[in-house]
Amino acid sequence: MAGCYTLRPAVAGVLPEVGTVVALDVNDAGRLALGGAMGPEIAQIEGRLIETKNGEHVVAVSAVRLLRGAVQVWSGEKVRIRSEYLTSVYERRLSRGRTIALSAATIGGVTAFLVSRNLIGSGSSGDPVIP
Repeated sequence: MAGCYTLRPAVAGVLPEVGTVVALDVNDAGRLALGGAMGPEIAQIEGRLIETKNGEHVVAVSAVRLLRGAVQVWSGEKVRIRSEYLTSVYERRLSRGRTIALSAATIGGVTAFLVSRNLIGSGSSGDPVIP
């Protein structure tokens, strides 16, 4: 199902449920610790939360955002991240308002295209009737 998503801050001290798509802001200690495996300029890690145990989080990484704005796409590689390497945790949620607005705009655009091309029939061919 396609839709518009937003990243919402997780409740302070409470990590989202396992299976949720999360974004994790990485601090300087995290950049240093994870730099060998993920690169030295990590700003944020996004992926599905697989497990949380003993202050460590296992994430199936889908994207890594770098400090200079670049994005590296990953294909679900599992990475173990300690809580002390993070500054903020976000949960990816469906934005109902944005999804409805996008759907309405798409439907309106398709309808306008069909009407402008005369692709929606009115039931008559437009040919005159000859008695």
